[in-house]
Amino acid sequence: MNLKQAGSGAEVDERLAALLTNANAVRAITAAVEGTIGPKGLDTMLVDRFGEVIITNDGVTILDKMDVNHPAAKMLINIAKAQQSEVGDGTTTATIMAGGLVGEGVTQVTRGVPVARVIEGIKYGINCALEEVKKRGRQVRDMEDPVLEKIATIAGREHSDIAQLVVAAARLVGMEKLNEANFKLSDIITAEEGAENEVFLGVIVDKERMTKDMPQEAKDVKLLLVDDALEPEEVEDEALRTDAGFNRYIDLQSEFKSNVKKIIDLGINVVLVDRGVHESAEEALTDAGIMVVQRVAMKDMRRAAEHTGARVIKRTGLKKEMTDLEKYLGYAEKVYEDEKLEQVRIVGGKGKPMATILVGAATQEVVGERERIAKDAASSVQAAAKGGYVPGGGSVEIAVARALAKAREHVKGMAAYGVDCVASALKHPLAQIVENAGFNPLEKVEEVMAEQGDKDMDSLGVDCDNGEVADMLDLGVVDPVTVKMHAVKAAGEVAVAILRIDTIIKKKEEGAGANQPAGAANTAAMPDF
Repeated sequence: MNLKQAGSGAEVDERLAALLTNANAVRAITAAVEGTIGPKGLDTMLVDRFGEVIITNDGVTILDKMDVNHPAAKMLINIAKAQQSEVGDGTTTATIMAGGLVGEGVTQVTRGVPVARVIEGIKYGINCALEEVKKRGRQVRDMEDPVLEKIATIAGREHSDIAQLVVAAARLVGMEKLNEANFKLSDIITAEEGAENEVFLGVIVDKERMTKDMPQEAKDVKLLLVDDALEPEEVEDEALRTDAGFNRYIDLQSEFKSNVKKIIDLGINVVLVDRGVHESAEEALTDAGIMVVQRVAMKDMRRAAEHTGARVIKRTGLKKEMTDLEKYLGYAEKVYEDEKLEQVRIVGGKGKPMATILVGAATQEVVGERERIAKDAASSVQAAAKGGYVPGGGSVEIAVARALAKAREHVKGMAAYGVDCVASALKHPLAQIVENAGFNPLEKVEEVMAEQGDKDMDSLGVDCDNGEVADMLDLGVVDPVTVKMHAVKAAGEVAVAILRIDTIIKKKEEGAGANQPAGAANTAAMPDF
């Protein structure tokens, strides 16, 4: 649009300049991921300046790796990341709906509907949509419910081997564990080149033992977890120059040797250390036949503690009496190093049951994608177990859009056009899924809406293999309720935030560049996408 037209037209264009700029940026982001949705969606290749390549159709990965400068585009990406962090899936749906909602809002504003009325209607429509999605949820009966594997297959982009791994792990940990607020099934997944697909009760520590002279395997394990360096406490260089400081240094060295001896005398045969290990401790523990793993990631340390019943201790805690130290130990049937995969496994822990999903990949290039697929599947299975599921494939969004047409009657004035924006945006996921499958989206969306109305079924969508209207529940196409609700909510939040922006002003430079000569700083009106 020409923003320099004369007369009243120019005033209108200037008033809409920020809105149109932001809408174009959002549209560019949406276009980057919309081709990936659905069973016929394609992959995206991401290439950095060093030539490193990522091939994926995971929405949040595409958005996270894109080189984006426009602030409105970043807002949309941040919403997608929040969706991923909260429920672990549904980022592409959220992005497509947000893009549709912003586009529909701009259309209404350019027709003359006040932005405030559009926003009012969008908020009302989103709240109604959330209630409709929640109302249409079906509950998972138990962990043996076959719907879990269907959910894992859909979220796992039809990788049946990964879906089976995820469901097997979910059944191992059980419904009670899945409902724990701080537990994420996706956290127990690791992918390795050359590994075989596997689910087992135990924990993987993604490190090797310190030296090959240490035992590769330990049975009837007593485990010590040190959340610190296994080294003597330090004395400042200045203090060492004094007699008192030097004596303190000697005492600490002696105390450390005594602490290492306690580890040996307690019969501990595996030690996990958060940081480094002093060479004297390494030598003594090796001679004693103890397996030591250093620089263990904190997430692995926490999982090992939970699985074995251990309590993590600081190095200063090693000063405790041996009877007190025993209370910190964990116990397991076996700990061993897999030399091929360069990792240590802890199995048969005496604490809480912990499952691990090991996803195999043929080459290093596909390790990351296989892991992303498994994490999406795990997140969806856990979300469905906790909050139920709805028909997928864009079908439930169409049912909600139909319900909004009735809700519109309760909205006064021009805010009704905002409700229309929500109803229209809810049609976008199905339209894009159908388009990616090679069918006419306008035709198929209308067919589904008509069939749902005639048969009063919210599960009718499009079979992407033949283009026919079909029951998504019969086809096993289902999505978690929480994923859908978060996608709708996220789309509404970002659309309202972007539509509320009336003016874009470049901030003045602060800090290092604040005193540059006039013209030296970048004074472009706003960076492009």
